[in-house]
Amino acid sequence: MTSEILKKPSLWPISLWVNILRLLARLPYNLQMHIGAFFGWVLYHLARDRRHVTEVNIRLCFPELSPEAQRKRVRTVFHHNGIGIMEAAMAWWAPISWFQDKVSLRGKEHLDKALAQGKGVIMLGAHFSTLDLGGLLFSYHYKLNTLYRPNNNPYLDQVICNGRSRFTHNIDRSDFRSVIRKLKSNEIIWYAPDQDFGMKQSVFVPFFGVPAATLTATTRLTKLNGSPVLMLAQHRLADGRYELELYPIIEPFPTGDEIDDATRINEEIERAIRKDPEQYMWVHRRFKSHPKGKNYLYNQAKSIIK
Repeated sequence: MTSEILKKPSLWPISLWVNILRLLARLPYNLQMHIGAFFGWVLYHLARDRRHVTEVNIRLCFPELSPEAQRKRVRTVFHHNGIGIMEAAMAWWAPISWFQDKVSLRGKEHLDKALAQGKGVIMLGAHFSTLDLGGLLFSYHYKLNTLYRPNNNPYLDQVICNGRSRFTHNIDRSDFRSVIRKLKSNEIIWYAPDQDFGMKQSVFVPFFGVPAATLTATTRLTKLNGSPVLMLAQHRLADGRYELELYPIIEPFPTGDEIDDATRINEEIERAIRKDPEQYMWVHRRFKSHPKGKNYLYNQAKSIIK
C-alpha cells in the first residue's frame, strides 16, 4: 500500500492526515480531548455543507427548541464529533488497555439472555460520535462482529478495517454467508441501521417524528437464524468515562410487517440518542431520500435562507 500511495498523489493528503492522527493517538488522553474539540471548532466554521445538514436535522428533529437553543446544539454537535475523530484514532492505534478502567456496561443481563437462546444476536448500534471507541470498549466484555459498508476510497477503507480489526471482525454488509455462519455459531452481529441508503430496500417511517427512509435489513437479518435483536447505546460521560448500555430484547420481532419492524427499530435508536442528543452524528443526511426528490429537505432549507 505504501508504494501505491507514492504512485498516486491524490492519496497523499489523506495519507498525511491518517499518519498525523496515528501520532496524535499516542498523546495523553486529556490533551487529545482538547485537540478533538479544536477539530470540532474548525469543522463548524469551515465545513459549511455539513453545518447546513446539521442545522436542518436539528431543526426538524427538535422543533421544541428555540432557534438559539438549536444553534447551540449544532455547535455542540460539532464539538462532540471533533472529539469523536480523536476517539476513533485512539480505538485504532492507542494501547488497548487505556480505557479498561474508564468504561461501565449496563444491561449485560439482556445480552446474556439473548445469547442463551443459542441463535446468535443482532445488536443494533447508531452513529454516535464515540462509534469506533464504543466497539473497542464493548470488546472488553464480548466477542464482536461488525457489518460495514466498504469506504469508496480503497486506501481509507483499508485503514479503517485494519484499525477496527483490533476489536472486531469486519464483515461486508453484502456477505450474508459469513453473517449466517457467525449467527449459527451464536456470535454477535453489530450494525447501525440509522443512515439513509436510498429508497431501495427501505420504507418511510418516523425518526424523531420525521419520515425517514429506513432499512428493512434488520428484519431480514433476524430471519436468517431466528436471532433476537437488541440495542447498544454508548455515551461519553462528563467525567471522562464511558457508558455502554444494552436495552432489553425487542419483542415481538419480527412482527410480519416491515413497516412496523422499521418503526420499532427507529424507536429504539431514537431512545438511545435522546439520552444525549449532542453526541450523535447529525452531520449525515438522515433525510436524504424524499418523495419530492433526493436531498429535498436540505435543498428547500437553502432556498428559504436565500
